[in-house]
Amino acid sequence: MNNFVVNRIGRVYVLKKFSYTPRAAIFCIDLIFSVLAVLFAGILFENFQMSTINWTRLGEIVLIITPIRALSFWLGKTYSGIIRYTGTEDVFRIFGVLILGELTILLSNAFFFLAGSSLFIPLSLLLTECMILTFMMTIFRLLTKMVFVQYLGERQSKQNVIICGNDEYGLMAKHALDNDLEASYHVIAFLDVNDRKMGKILEGVKIYKSTALSYLLRNHTIDKVVIAKKISQEKKNYLVNICLKYNTTVLEVPQFNNWINGDLNVKRIKNIKIEDLLNRDIIELDEMGLRKQLLNKAVLVTGAAGSIGSEIVRQLIKFKPSKIILFDEAESPLYDIQLEIYEQYYFDDFAIELGDVRDERRVEEVFVKYRPDVVYHAAAYKHVPMMELLPIEGIKTNVLGTKNVADLAVKYECDRFVMISTDKAVNPTNIMGCTKRIAEIYIQSLNRTSKTAFITTRFGNVLGSNGSVIPRFAKQIESGGPITVTHPEITRFFMTIPEACLLVLQAGVLGEGGEIFVFDMGESVKIVDLARRMIKLYGYEVGKDIHIVFTGLRPGEKLYEEVLNIQETTLPTPHSRIKRAKVREYDIGKVKLEIDGLIRAIDKGDVFGVVKKMKLMVPEYKSQNSVYEEIDFQLEARRISKTVKRLVEA
Repeated sequence: MNNFVVNRIGRVYVLKKFSYTPRAAIFCIDLIFSVLAVLFAGILFENFQMSTINWTRLGEIVLIITPIRALSFWLGKTYSGIIRYTGTEDVFRIFGVLILGELTILLSNAFFFLAGSSLFIPLSLLLTECMILTFMMTIFRLLTKMVFVQYLGERQSKQNVIICGNDEYGLMAKHALDNDLEASYHVIAFLDVNDRKMGKILEGVKIYKSTALSYLLRNHTIDKVVIAKKISQEKKNYLVNICLKYNTTVLEVPQFNNWINGDLNVKRIKNIKIEDLLNRDIIELDEMGLRKQLLNKAVLVTGAAGSIGSEIVRQLIKFKPSKIILFDEAESPLYDIQLEIYEQYYFDDFAIELGDVRDERRVEEVFVKYRPDVVYHAAAYKHVPMMELLPIEGIKTNVLGTKNVADLAVKYECDRFVMISTDKAVNPTNIMGCTKRIAEIYIQSLNRTSKTAFITTRFGNVLGSNGSVIPRFAKQIESGGPITVTHPEITRFFMTIPEACLLVLQAGVLGEGGEIFVFDMGESVKIVDLARRMIKLYGYEVGKDIHIVFTGLRPGEKLYEEVLNIQETTLPTPHSRIKRAKVREYDIGKVKLEIDGLIRAIDKGDVFGVVKKMKLMVPEYKSQNSVYEEIDFQLEARRISKTVKRLVEA
């Protein structure tokens, strides 16, 4: 190691040690500044005529002022800040402490004046001393910080940054980056999203119009782009797409209420989430209708600890129901949502009930205790491969669990029952989708003979929910990859959790009973494209830093998901994002007989017998990539045999 490197390391080490100087040392340095400030003020008072200065008198003034300054430093904790992190808050603290100290000195001075004491100090000298001391203490801290940052910055490679936003949030983002000592950032441009201040200079940095982003990324080496302004979804997608084109990491400043003590720390500036780029227009709610439906009503939410159920609970709070009953079998997540409601929403008109929808007796205890007016049924098993492996468990929860809750809603005369279904119930190719379709059929048929209005809502995958591909991909990227995708052509519909739950509430208002409402899911998304985009959002290159591996379709999985059955059509509703499915009707007597047959097959433990009965109940259920395809072959052979027999007999 050459001498230059040794010297450099030595200087950085000394600076780092100095930046964590003990409080006592800072206190002593400030006291020295206090003494020097008095001496400099005395010299200025005598117009730099050293021969005319009364040094004895000046020493007396030092002995009067220094103890007061020492006391004010101690009470004001001016020595407690870490020099390397000196900011405006520290400067204001110093200024406030010195002003209070100055007022104390002036009061003492007034006392000496009234007493006719020779210790009276000229006011001009006191004011000069205060200004000099303020300057010395502030400059000492800022210069120390600048020197430290300069030497540390030389050791670190600088990252060039563009900040989208040139208002106070953009400036705060710049200051947070400038003050970060774990990395060295160089802000080379501000982007004016509204194109009003382009061409101007802000803190030495030029402001460009938003359309100049491509030019900047093409002609400069840019490591990060920080979005520090609330902008439209369309604008955000536009900026992010340009950044991804040039393999530039995109970060976003969080909402102000997520800052710590009102300060923006660089650690709070996070990678933009894929969910933020798939949001669509804000959903307009019929708030009057919801308030009328929910105000002072008891509302039961099953599966309330899950991703959908918990968000429904959060959305319900603002409509002031008399009681929200949170029912779930997951103890720890239920406890978490309980704490969240208390601590973040300050809402206490709710009840926690632990139990399983498959346990009819336990569910009835909840109905008897609270007599809910409205039920949102979100409890379900939803993992396709898991249900292919354990179909009986899927039927117990998704079919029998739904039947239990629905029957009790009728028995205890609930006004409304809103069930959360899935697009996998359309032409199902797996156990999970078929169980949800059977549950739909049951509550539709039940609606015809009951006073309770049964409403089904059907939508696709929700981003960020438990089991969603988004958290899975995120974990795979953070662990260095690879990302696993089942098939290069597989597509899915997506919406965010809040978006889905708002539409569920809205559908509950629109429904009169018996409807299946389908949501506008936008365009289907290729999963491999989603994976590529996530990799780029994390700042990596596809195929170089993170690889994508295709693992093959899982049991029951299909390439494309539909929203409506081939025999169904949609009708418009007053809400542009919600359509009503025109579906065939079922006889409740026949449906109950078929479900009773399912229960008997379950009791026997005959898995293939259970699946066969499901296929007879839902003829459009055709297994894909599953062991249960064998049953489809048998049923098709039987159908052909019957057809041939009829032709022969004819």
